[in-house]
Amino acid sequence: MPNDSGFSARAVDRALADLALAGLARPQKTLPAKLFYDEEGCRLFYRIVELPEYYLTRTETALLRDVAPAVLEAVPPGAVMVEYGASEEAKALCLLGADDGQRIKAYAPIDVAMPALRQMRTRLMASHPHLAVHPVAADFTDPVNLPRAVASMPRLGFFPGSTIGNLDPGDASRFLALAHRTLGADSRFLVGVDLRKDPSVLLPAYDDAAGVTAAFNRNILVRLNREAGADFDIGAFAHRAVWNDADSRIEMHLVSRAVQTVSIAGCALHFERGETIHTENSYKYTPERFLAIAAEAGWRCTAIWTDPAQLFALFMLRPDRAA
Repeated sequence: MPNDSGFSARAVDRALADLALAGLARPQKTLPAKLFYDEEGCRLFYRIVELPEYYLTRTETALLRDVAPAVLEAVPPGAVMVEYGASEEAKALCLLGADDGQRIKAYAPIDVAMPALRQMRTRLMASHPHLAVHPVAADFTDPVNLPRAVASMPRLGFFPGSTIGNLDPGDASRFLALAHRTLGADSRFLVGVDLRKDPSVLLPAYDDAAGVTAAFNRNILVRLNREAGADFDIGAFAHRAVWNDADSRIEMHLVSRAVQTVSIAGCALHFERGETIHTENSYKYTPERFLAIAAEAGWRCTAIWTDPAQLFALFMLRPDRAA
């Protein structure tokens, strides 16, 4: 039983504490990656995407700009673009900027952070006054109901950033199946996927020389200290990124530098020296493997676009009527 002495229940987000404790009680201690994205975590992530080592964002953005006309040709006029995990609109603008105003009439960004969605809506109302923006505050890994205002519109799903790689393959398939039901039988779905490549390219993107990714990883502990009644010594944990070849994924860990005991909401947790907290996976796919997962969820591919270096791919999917 937790020892409740020494902390104030009123200062603790009990749901957050319980979520953290559930993961940290496992033989391989874990914390869910969604805990990264408090205000400071978002600020650090926006710094990460601008780092020279982080090829993903600039590669995908350039690719989106190149293929935007071909993407839009596949979309019926008067469509709504439904973006999953849309904390900001930069990737969407690659498509909206190429639109002639006839294809995409509405935008439904989905994200858990309603304040960020409201800010995005305000910006888009100023920059694209003829675009109807309908934010949806939801966890996109759960069933999502789209606003009534877009219910009758053709739908273009959009899932950029290789965020699909942060889901285990089984969860990725379940998400794609949920998106299939949300987007409907006549939809299109554009998904960004980071491709499997040499670890010498992958690892620096998750362990940059400036230490921004390390700060991003450790910020999850800062958040638990602030919101979940924890007492992590932040400096007692090191950032580590490793390539797991068997599972084709980058793993991020926090490594305990010493034998130590940490408390969360009055519950003590023991760490051995070298013991890790697994904080995130980023799966890297071959095109064949991703298409197999998409097919399991009822999608078929109509187009694949890649950059010249074959670092990143955009897949245009549509529902498989034979599924």
